[in-house]
Amino acid sequence: MILPGIVSETVAAHPHPLLFATISGAHLYGFPSVDSDFDIRGAHILPAREVLGLIHGEATIETMLPGPPEVDLVTHDVEKFFRLLLKKNGYVLEQLLSPLIVVTTPEHDELRAIASRCITRHHAHHYLGFSESQWRLFDKERPRRVKPLLYVFRVLLTGIHLMQSGEVDANLPRLNERFALPYIDELIATKTSGHEQQTIPDTQIEFFTAEYERLVALLELEAERTSLPEDASARDALHDLLLRLRGA
Repeated sequence: MILPGIVSETVAAHPHPLLFATISGAHLYGFPSVDSDFDIRGAHILPAREVLGLIHGEATIETMLPGPPEVDLVTHDVEKFFRLLLKKNGYVLEQLLSPLIVVTTPEHDELRAIASRCITRHHAHHYLGFSESQWRLFDKERPRRVKPLLYVFRVLLTGIHLMQSGEVDANLPRLNERFALPYIDELIATKTSGHEQQTIPDTQIEFFTAEYERLVALLELEAERTSLPEDASARDALHDLLLRLRGA
């Protein structure tokens, strides 16, 4: 994937060393439009003096540059990022494991290896909640748009696949090679051939509502019968890595 120069320039201007930075959003999910922005997510490393003293550095740093293309860079300090990993947050797992890497380090590779020990059966709650919020967003708009509907199905299929396999995959075209839902490819083609505001005909809403409800039920079922553990087992490994990153 060839990145616009503005992406590299934005990351290079970050005020702190980066543990990693990856591409998230529509590019990671496999359905960018010609006018999609670039969502860059990662983790930065605050110096020890900014976490041990009374004056703390920024735990989250956001940078938004207008386009085209628009670049949205959000990073968390490593301690916050590690705590999010332990809180069953699927979003940070997807960022960490994204194959679309802008910045990497040896410690990034180490953290990716630790990530499997952060995954639990309770990640299903993240994907159920996220899909519900995306469905509400989709359903309140008139006319309804393709983009939030794709997010609904991307989230549900990622969650189902995670419960079944223990593997994080946020790429909808690749997921659909497994699930073989014909309407997914059609929705992706509609969005990627047009722009962010592509819409859904009202005549299709009943069908997509039924599919949403079916996949929610399937995710709930897979969460009940998954072999994933109840709790993460990566706390000690994350603790050790954090101390090393702080130079302790």
